[in-house]
Amino acid sequence: MNLRCAFCQTPFAIGRQEILAALQHLETENLTHYDAHCPRCQRATRVQKQKLELAFPNWRDALHELEQQAEVVPAPAADLPSAPTQKAESMPAHAKHHRSRAGAKAKEAAAAAAAKPASKGKRDSATKKKGK
Repeated sequence: MNLRCAFCQTPFAIGRQEILAALQHLETENLTHYDAHCPRCQRATRVQKQKLELAFPNWRDALHELEQQAEVVPAPAADLPSAPTQKAESMPAHAKHHRSRAGAKAKEAAAAAAAKPASKGKRDSATKKKGK
């Protein structure tokens, strides 16, 4: 499904797997729209449930088939990676991005504050106004 970001106007697409996951989430949470995140600006663009259903007709059948395939072929436990223990690992990609940008901005601000002189003190005689 092709979309255009409502903020930066960047065109992007969401695939059938993402649409299926979105429709399942919307159905379980009883929501009316899905937030598709722009790959450029990371802001959420609302997509109505009806548009997702038009893009993926018979999605309930596809979800049912996918669940049956998952039951037939269980993955061995030895091949699965260990569960993430850090809080940031469980965050969505867009939240990680904002978190890292905020940390970088704070570091830049601290470096800029350290680079400035501690106090300006008295003005040079050349910059003083004459007559005062």
